[in-house]
Order: sequence, then structure tokens, then C-alpha cells
Amino acid sequence: MSASPTRVLVIDDSNTIRRSAEIFLRQGGYEVVLAEDGFDALAKVNDHDPQIIFCDILMPRLDGYQTCAIIKRNPRFADVPVVMLSSKDGVFDKARGRMVGSDDYLTKPFTKDQLLKAVAQFCATSA
Repeated sequence: MSASPTRVLVIDDSNTIRRSAEIFLRQGGYEVVLAEDGFDALAKVNDHDPQIIFCDILMPRLDGYQTCAIIKRNPRFADVPVVMLSSKDGVFDKARGRMVGSDDYLTKPFTKDQLLKAVAQFCATSA
């Protein structure tokens, strides 16, 4: 068992969302990697090997669905949980997220508890 903290990748084009997620996650004792869009995220997934990914849906260039699908198609990252983030709480959005391989869905704005609970749910390791 390695003692290194769980590494979390947060992908969101909103600086405010990235910063609040980073603060919440660091308070929870997690290591945080930030990406501002899908292309940025794909490079960082490769470089940092996150244990869980939070991915915004509405982003420029490469949206969250495309980003999630690309990550999940890579055998090295197929088992990494991806939690979609969206300000829309629609059934269609959730279903589309599942179709591209996302593991869960959080509606923005999320709370610190929701974020930390999602990480704990998917990365249940002894701290």
C-alpha cells in the first residue's frame, strides 16, 4: 500500500470551479491536478495517472463527453472513475454521460461534501 495521497484530476473551463474544487479536495487531503479543457486534460491524464477524474461537460474545443470517451477508450485509464460535472441536471445529460463511460454525475455548484463523498466512494482506500 502506498502512502501517497489519492490524485484527483479536475477538468473545467471555469477558473472559479477549478479553484473551489482544488480547495475542497486539498482540505480533504487529496493531491489535485487541474486542467482547463479536454486537450489539456488528455495530456495531464497521461502525465499524472489520476485515480479519479471530475470532468465538466460544457467546455470549448473538446467537451466533457468527448474527453470522457477518449479517456475511457485508453486501456490504461479505462478503469479510472470519471464523474461528470454540469450545471444542467437533466436525465438526458446523465444518460449521455453514462453512454460515454462516466461513473457518476455531480450538479454544479457542488458542495465540499458532495465532492469529497464522490472521491471516497470511488477511491475507498485506507488513508
